[in-house]
Amino acid sequence: MKFLFGLLLILLGLFCDLAFADQTRQSGNAFLSPEMLKQQNDPSMNPISLWVDQGQELFKANCQECHQSVAAIAKAVVQFPKWGEDKSSPGKLINIEDQIASCYSKKTGKQSANDDANILSLSIFLSDAARGLKIHVQEPTDTKVKAQWQSQMNLGAQIYTQRQGRLNLSCTQCHDQRIGKNLRSEIISPAYVTGFPIYRQSWQAIGSLDRRLRACYSGVQASVPASASAELRALELFLKKRSEGMLWDGPSLRR
Repeated sequence: MKFLFGLLLILLGLFCDLAFADQTRQSGNAFLSPEMLKQQNDPSMNPISLWVDQGQELFKANCQECHQSVAAIAKAVVQFPKWGEDKSSPGKLINIEDQIASCYSKKTGKQSANDDANILSLSIFLSDAARGLKIHVQEPTDTKVKAQWQSQMNLGAQIYTQRQGRLNLSCTQCHDQRIGKNLRSEIISPAYVTGFPIYRQSWQAIGSLDRRLRACYSGVQASVPASASAELRALELFLKKRSEGMLWDGPSLRR
């Protein structure tokens, strides 16, 4: 019964994709103002360039010994979230920052949270290197693991479609049904995750998809999940899967 319910939710999400296909198979970059788009496309004006450079230095110092090819490891950006298989993340979904933090901690001997400045810099460097690749989330091949993975996908679909918070809004009400309309000072874009981490002007800082999702919870005045929670990873999986086949934009600017 749970499987059928989850399947129904996923089909609902796909229906929304088809119903708004002429509008929503676009990344958030399509909804930037001309001024912000110009800033994003000019490395000398784009603040993200600073984090790309820092990430490159960190990669050379800590990662290149194992990963000689940046292009090869950058493919992971468009494949995550994945089902964790090593001792640090057994039996749960992990995203790209989780994986980077795990590897970085092993290399340096220091525990790093996934929103640590160095972790985000490495994530931005790899995201920039993955620019132009097609999003292709890797599904588990093991039958038992795939069932658990599917359960998390169903959870993500459920979260996406359910009303939440004091404003009683769901993700789909804004990001499928009100695309292109104004919300406060922003234009609502579709929920396709093609360009993270982001530099958000209102934050004056870099943030991961994890942080952006928590900001959405706060925006509808709902209880905000803890960073790296199973709920956020399930939602990220659903969003990444519904972005399947779209081109990765690399790290992006937002208001």
